[in-house]
Amino acid sequence: MKVTDFDYELPEELIAQHPVEPRDTSRLMTLDKVTGEVGHKAHFYDIVDELSDNDVLVFNDTKVIPARLYGHRKGSGGKVEVLLLTPCGDNKWECLVKPGKKCPIGQALVFDDRLTGTVVDKTSFGGRIIQFEAQGVFDDIIQEIGEMPLPPYIHEKLEDKDRYQTVYAREKGSAAAPTAGLHFTPELLERIKAKGVTLAFVTLHVGLGTFRPVSVDTIEDHEMHSEYYVVTAETAQIINEARKAGKRIIAVGTTSVRTLESATKHGELQAGHDWTQIFIYPGYEYKMVDALITNFHLPQSTLLMLISALAGREHCLAAYKEAVKEQYRFFSFGDAMFIR
Repeated sequence: MKVTDFDYELPEELIAQHPVEPRDTSRLMTLDKVTGEVGHKAHFYDIVDELSDNDVLVFNDTKVIPARLYGHRKGSGGKVEVLLLTPCGDNKWECLVKPGKKCPIGQALVFDDRLTGTVVDKTSFGGRIIQFEAQGVFDDIIQEIGEMPLPPYIHEKLEDKDRYQTVYAREKGSAAAPTAGLHFTPELLERIKAKGVTLAFVTLHVGLGTFRPVSVDTIEDHEMHSEYYVVTAETAQIINEARKAGKRIIAVGTTSVRTLESATKHGELQAGHDWTQIFIYPGYEYKMVDALITNFHLPQSTLLMLISALAGREHCLAAYKEAVKEQYRFFSFGDAMFIR
């Protein structure tokens, strides 16, 4: 299957540069995964009308860290930009570095009078392993000097860091937000619970896969980057009991999908933690997820492939064409879609 099979025309002005306020007043498109029928809701909070006490919503409670650091190379003084991706233990991190060619193994980096680092290895995807040395608590320093790693298609500066964070974010470790969750407010979550909907939480720390475009021609040749996930015993019990009762499992965001599908074995969600490289594209048969709340994704992206495996490529591309026509807002700060 060709990557170009997942292309579509998107006017640049439809790429959302800032989030709407309040969070839940973004628009919502519905897509019937069987028939391809598309519907339109004026506001995301109308999702309540789509849910019942026979549903389970599964959220990713990862918390974005201000993972983008700016510093300079010791010796030359040249500027360097580092994006923290995955912790390797003892303040050692897998990172993306710019300019990578000027940061060989052994290069010392300075970010702050309290934080320095040394490149100790290279990765298979062109990244670097950096050993950091902190004069104080590493996490506290990062919170102070780091910036939120907004995607490259967002050109406006984000004034409020919390706006690139879900209201239920708990577990620190993500290099990007699970953006489908950005539409939920505490008040909306209470309305959903009052309707009898069950809420469950998993954790997947978003890593390089979010920033790495598909660079091959054929889908099957693409290799996903590993991401760390956790499923608690409580969540596994909630979802497995709901599944046995015939309830609908609705993932909030593609990261929740990746977690649920990775952790399901023999029809049951397994508690535990692991790394996943799962790549979901048409032909994949979903094991746990019945429906999905998600944003509108980039052309030729693995996320567009993932939703196409759930609702069909033709249905998804037709829905995207309709979204462009109706002037929906796209990508991280954009509007939402409910595939059911």
